[in-house]
Amino acid sequence: MPHAEPTEQDAPRFTTPAGEIIGWRDRGVIRATGIRYARAKRFCAPEDEPPATVPIHATEWSPALPQNTIPELDAALGVTPKEAAYCEGELHLSVTVPDSPATKPRPVMVWIHGGSYVFGAADLAVFDVRPLALEQDVIVVAVSYRLGLLGFLGGYANRPANLGLLDMVSALRWVNTNIAAMGGDPANVTLFGHSAGGDAVAHLMIAEGTQGLFRRAIIQSAPLGISRRRAKMNAKMGQKAAALKDDAPLSQVLRTQVKVEKAAQGFGLRSTMPFGIQYGHYPLPAEHDVDAAWRHVATNFDVFIGTTAEETALFLVMSPNLMRLRQLPLVGEPACRAMVAATTRRVYQRDALRFARRHARAGGNAYVYRLHWGKGRYPFGAAHTIDLPLLLGEPESWQYADLIKHVDETTLLEHGQRLRGLWTEFARSGQLPASGQVEPQILQWWKAD
Repeated sequence: MPHAEPTEQDAPRFTTPAGEIIGWRDRGVIRATGIRYARAKRFCAPEDEPPATVPIHATEWSPALPQNTIPELDAALGVTPKEAAYCEGELHLSVTVPDSPATKPRPVMVWIHGGSYVFGAADLAVFDVRPLALEQDVIVVAVSYRLGLLGFLGGYANRPANLGLLDMVSALRWVNTNIAAMGGDPANVTLFGHSAGGDAVAHLMIAEGTQGLFRRAIIQSAPLGISRRRAKMNAKMGQKAAALKDDAPLSQVLRTQVKVEKAAQGFGLRSTMPFGIQYGHYPLPAEHDVDAAWRHVATNFDVFIGTTAEETALFLVMSPNLMRLRQLPLVGEPACRAMVAATTRRVYQRDALRFARRHARAGGNAYVYRLHWGKGRYPFGAAHTIDLPLLLGEPESWQYADLIKHVDETTLLEHGQRLRGLWTEFARSGQLPASGQVEPQILQWWKAD
């Protein structure tokens, strides 16, 4: 992604309640990047950033929050190590606005990145929201939040849980307060998130303090099938983390996180994503109340939820042992296909359908989708994250990604534009035809009942 180098004189400016924001122009959009929305002491709730008394120079990409690298995922997505620039103690977001006149406030889409609550950042090149904003005439906000041990484990040693989720709530408050001054409609805000980000979006619907901050939720490939019955695993993880001092060097925190992850082993599929939201800790209800909470808010939100056809194929490819199994003559490929189908249903598809049906039966508006793009293409197929190259980034952003190796640029652009159109159609009104499909064999959707 190009770096911002605007001159002070011609730089775009927004006069907002947060202060005067100075952005930069980038190929048809205005960027306001790396805006600090909150500060956060380690193991403490975020504190909203007060209004600035001097101009905010929003011309640098949002830094990532501290995290360990995952080489296999970097290779699949084409993320390069040089993109990593970590910042602890500050929380940032970036806003992308079409650089063209508007006759009315634009819909706002807030992107919550995924990465198993341990990986990712708002401004990774593969998550670039420029095509979405430019093509579809919407404002897109990308949010960074705390990860791993610093953001998603609590309830031990007097350390609060769900800090990363509280970061997102703080970011939504910033959007609600400031987006009108940037041309957006604060009454038409859609959250869209992938994987852990989709899981977060679903739980922000029932989090305290989010009432009135967003109207629609697009929940992509959320691992809802492993979001419950995690208390024992979290307790064991907390025991391993308790010896870590609040002021330990960051390098020690990240090393401890690895040990904490290993402590989660033995809890089945849940241990594949050990960090996550924790029920019964602010701002979430107790686990036995969560279904009632979602039913209670159903009429407040339009929901578009779905999965890919072969979610867990990504993790099969990332595992050398499973790839060796896959290569066994005659039995390897069928065995792996059966395993992918079973785990995709268990972790993703089954609970996505349950979520949509519960929402609809409680009076809410819900649609379900299934993404087939890439199915049959070795080795990933229609795997977890295959929707991301269609929705975000540009062909050059994905040039190093194993995920879409050998997909030609024209196909990626054409199919991506169709999917982005569907996403923004839902974001504008919360409505889609009762059923339909994006051709050729990209995605199908239907209304939940």
